[in-house]
Amino acid sequence: MYLKLGKPLLDFVLSLIGLVLLAPFLILIWILLFFIHKSNPVFFQTRVGQHGTYFTVYKFKTIKGNDSPQNLLKLLRKTKVDEFPQLFNILKGEMSLVGPRPDIPGYYDLLEGGDRKLLKLKPGLTGYASLKFSNEEKLLKQQEEPLAYNDQVIFPEKVKLNLYYYENVSLLLDLKILLKTVLLPFRT
Repeated sequence: MYLKLGKPLLDFVLSLIGLVLLAPFLILIWILLFFIHKSNPVFFQTRVGQHGTYFTVYKFKTIKGNDSPQNLLKLLRKTKVDEFPQLFNILKGEMSLVGPRPDIPGYYDLLEGGDRKLLKLKPGLTGYASLKFSNEEKLLKQQEEPLAYNDQVIFPEKVKLNLYYYENVSLLLDLKILLKTVLLPFRT
């Protein structure tokens, strides 16, 4: 019942409230990034969504050349502020507040067997696996072969964690994940 009715309603209401409350902050970030990039500061990328369909995800651009204020861009990535435009994806019904993070084609869309159950879920702004791998960028930079490490270690672990979420999805679990996500930037 929660998955079909409560979760979509919670997603819509909380993302709408979030966008209204964050609007001044998001506009300020958009303006700052516009001057840094000298173009649209929103990044568009194809990701795998529910049932394996593709959709366009929105993010603030936080990668730029050496002449840009790298500290600001790193801070936006570290605090996950670069993900806030995905609240529009949630309003559109393409994403959920909580679920497996949307990945590029070549990962979730290629799952086999019981792992394909994950495609029944909408991808999330945050998720059970994304909490464990909140330092994924740093972890990958430490690897000699980051892509191989991602494919052989991180992605299989994410699948396991997301399957746990799929099997146990509930309002209480979603609220726990959302609270942990909000507190994440304050962790030491």
